[in-house]
Amino acid sequence: MNLKKQTIEDVTLRGKRVLIRADFNVPLDDALQITDDTRIRSTLPTINRAVDEGARVILCSHLGRPKGPSDLKFSLAPIAKRLQRLLGKEVQFAPDCIGPAAEALVAKMKPGDVLLLENLRFHAGEEHNDEAFSKALAALADVYINDAFGAAHRAHASIVGVTKFVKISAAGYLLKKEIEYLEGAVANPMRPFVAILGGAKVSGKIGVIENLGKRVDKVIIGGGMAFTFIKAMGMEIGSSLVEDNMLDFARGIQEHAMSRGVKFYLPVDCVVAASREPGAETKLVPVQEIPKGWCGLDIGPASVKLFSEAVENAKTILWNGPMGLFETDAFSRGTYSLAHAVANAYALTIIGGGDTALAVHRAGESESMSFISTGGGAALELLEGKELPGLAALPAKDA
Repeated sequence: MNLKKQTIEDVTLRGKRVLIRADFNVPLDDALQITDDTRIRSTLPTINRAVDEGARVILCSHLGRPKGPSDLKFSLAPIAKRLQRLLGKEVQFAPDCIGPAAEALVAKMKPGDVLLLENLRFHAGEEHNDEAFSKALAALADVYINDAFGAAHRAHASIVGVTKFVKISAAGYLLKKEIEYLEGAVANPMRPFVAILGGAKVSGKIGVIENLGKRVDKVIIGGGMAFTFIKAMGMEIGSSLVEDNMLDFARGIQEHAMSRGVKFYLPVDCVVAASREPGAETKLVPVQEIPKGWCGLDIGPASVKLFSEAVENAKTILWNGPMGLFETDAFSRGTYSLAHAVANAYALTIIGGGDTALAVHRAGESESMSFISTGGGAALELLEGKELPGLAALPAKDA
């Protein structure tokens, strides 16, 4: 599936000031060291293209949710250092993203130079899609490239507003790849098409369940959300996570899927614990026998076997949401085992960002997946069939 928007390949970058909106919202530890630079690496093809073309490359991004410009633990300074290492060239760092300091640094740039602006969210105008802030950002550039898939679902100034004030706008390589994989998988999948949906809540995935439910051949439900489906079938779920206001929806989704010949899989056993505290007593039980007061925190080995067999003959697998509380060792086996099964399937495997990407990484299977999305929320909205504001703001490709 080809992106119908203008991309970096359709525009001239030579000699231009090119503003690239990246997603450098990476995890940092207490010492402000980057613990995972996947998102930085993912934008390198776009940055390198602009550098090779002799553009003056101006990078901008948000990081976290700062409470204002003095919240220095959200400074992008560590990202500038890492970029310098990854690009193998000097990356200058601007102490602000708009205003005289940023403008002076841009004015001094030579072709091929790279400058990283300070955190966009140090200005309230970024999240408010403020016109004056958008204009000030746009004033730094001749060309705007959006390569921030992880933020493309937000109508912020650097994603939407800036496109009104820059003559030329286009999508970068990462944004293009994300949209083509995720939209392509849903619009025209190789079959059998299997969706694996996990995570805590049904309510957070309503749109995805409804949109994918019409298109898949099999759906596998795990994680905390499985217990809403299990309770909807009239079973005891102890003190497992449940959304009582979603029981009718869960029942309806299951009935609708089955009436259309979609195979619908729920866990048949689970690991339960007396509490969510680390070190709490655990046991393995069939889902029909969850003891009162105990909560299910992972799928059990019989469920792993069932789900693994369900993905064995798949040609497309889309996975969004872990199978349990995988961050805790005692409840990680189900998610990791499924990651191995998905990696071993002879299929196009698409991992929908966020926790699922982290789980696949911890299971040591990142390299075996066809595509891992860099955006959790943006991937979810795309899978719901929604148009992303960041994409809508870009011009269509000339026919």
